[in-house]
Amino acid sequence: MVPLVRLVVALLVVGGRRLEHIGFLAGDPLIHRVSGLVRLPSARTVSRRLKSFTADSLGRLRDLNAELVARVVDRLPVRTLTIDVDGTVVSTGLQVGGARRGYNPHHRKVPSYYPITAHLAETGHILRVENRRGNVGDGSHSIDFLNHVFHQLDESLEGRHRLSFRMDGDFFKHPVLELIHEKGARFAVKVPFWRCLDLQGEIRRQRDWRRVEDGVEYFETTVAVKKWQWPIRAVVYRKKVRHKSAKNYQLDLFDPADGHYEYSAVATTLTYQGPELWRFMCGRGAHESAIGRLKSGLAFDTVPTSDEKANSAWQQLVTITHNLLINFQFDTGAALRSRRQDRAAETIGRQHRHSFVGSGRSRHTSADARPGVPERGRIRRRAGETSTVAEEAVRPAMHFPGR
Repeated sequence: MVPLVRLVVALLVVGGRRLEHIGFLAGDPLIHRVSGLVRLPSARTVSRRLKSFTADSLGRLRDLNAELVARVVDRLPVRTLTIDVDGTVVSTGLQVGGARRGYNPHHRKVPSYYPITAHLAETGHILRVENRRGNVGDGSHSIDFLNHVFHQLDESLEGRHRLSFRMDGDFFKHPVLELIHEKGARFAVKVPFWRCLDLQGEIRRQRDWRRVEDGVEYFETTVAVKKWQWPIRAVVYRKKVRHKSAKNYQLDLFDPADGHYEYSAVATTLTYQGPELWRFMCGRGAHESAIGRLKSGLAFDTVPTSDEKANSAWQQLVTITHNLLINFQFDTGAALRSRRQDRAAETIGRQHRHSFVGSGRSRHTSADARPGVPERGRIRRRAGETSTVAEEAVRPAMHFPGR
């Protein structure tokens, strides 16, 4: 199984997006040296090996990923870790195991997976990924995942850091917030405009709005769901827009006489004031960017087989590759990013799509963009550019447990 892990990681590093692309790398000395294979297997053989993954072997991949993250985090001069949690849609075919119709805004009737990810804002690592069926929701089905994240951090980092969680409105559920609070962590969660919270009424009655920046204002209040018996500090924001936006349903809840605004609310146990909390929540965009890079550059949205366990293993290998590339940047002396307020929880490492180790569709040279260049030539040229990089990046995975 170790040669398979090395081979798939090397394939992803040089830009491969499908198992069939392994055939384009046959005979490349770098790929043979990294994988330890004299002869590269066919796509069917790799597919069968992926289908042999079990829950136990998937757990070993997650443990390897946790170790890769801990190697960098242990060296950082930070006492607080900011963790973004969110799900993303991976569309599949009709015959793919474990895929279900659910939340899929771009392809509404297409079955999908809905993997949930935890992103470490300070470095850009993906802490953990767990594949899920497409008909689940983030809030009620995230309890087990959050427990696994806490356990992973306790095991790999020995609980030496304070934790702060950023999440969207789907996670505004009592079990989720209660679990984070009981674990001694803090949170900032978007608040849905439920009628029982009467945020609309408070906004209409509010006359004293404080400035965050040009066009953005806020006021503080408390949200309390009667069944929860737990009042939580909340900050309500409004952002002035030039015209009514069809995409922002919240505008339909109000009839402003002094212009059009987009409204949002954040429930938090952090001590940040309104302006700092606004910038802190804006940092969630780093997680969205990381998911976009996983899909566009490292084939996270590829579904290589019809087997659910095999596709889950593919997602784990993509995550390991992403984290190896980030570790490589730290190991080669990538400079820390500035700690400005609006970057208080952005990634410290540079995004690997801007590095020469970026994969596949992340970065193209002028030659790559020329029409008529065969796919085999592009991938082999990418392999040549990253010869030393790939070998060094995959070295930490050599001790992967198992056969």
